[in-house]
Amino acid sequence: MNKEKIKQSFGNILQAINEDPTRDGLQDTPKRIADLYQELFAGVGKDPKELLDGSFELGHRELIILKNIQFFSMCEHHFLPFFGMVHIGYIPGKDGRVVGISKLAEVVNLIAHRPQIQERMATEIADALYEGLKPDSVGVVIEAEHMCMSMRGIKKLGAKVITSALRGRFRTDIASRQEFMSLIEKH
Repeated sequence: MNKEKIKQSFGNILQAINEDPTRDGLQDTPKRIADLYQELFAGVGKDPKELLDGSFELGHRELIILKNIQFFSMCEHHFLPFFGMVHIGYIPGKDGRVVGISKLAEVVNLIAHRPQIQERMATEIADALYEGLKPDSVGVVIEAEHMCMSMRGIKKLGAKVITSALRGRFRTDIASRQEFMSLIEKH
């Protein structure tokens, strides 16, 4: 990441909105923005499947769910935040391989730390888990509030977008899909 270029560019943005980038309060803002962007976009160019290398065989063949994984991401259309919860469920493959549950949250975190849209985020999480773990099924549901809709445009605070991505048996077996969906909706 070229932090110097970000600093220069943000200084230009301040001037473009008729602000004085040298005034108190704004002098260090371009540097703070560059530091912020380095953190917010740390997932750019990284492969989330690499986080799944530590799987182990347990012979477990039942549904595993991790829900309420909080995330923050940046909308690629307006560069404003969107945030919410990700719910993940998977049924291990024939070998019964599972992964440490923190790895699921790490995949979410890495993918969220990119300029993103929610629909692609759900797809990328599901694909990374499906390709990386080789499970029977993967389901991802994301509920999020988008500041680009709350702060500007229609200005609807609290409106949430819900997206899902299903792989494997969750796509074809209604009973398995319903079990996953009903368990993430409880509590």
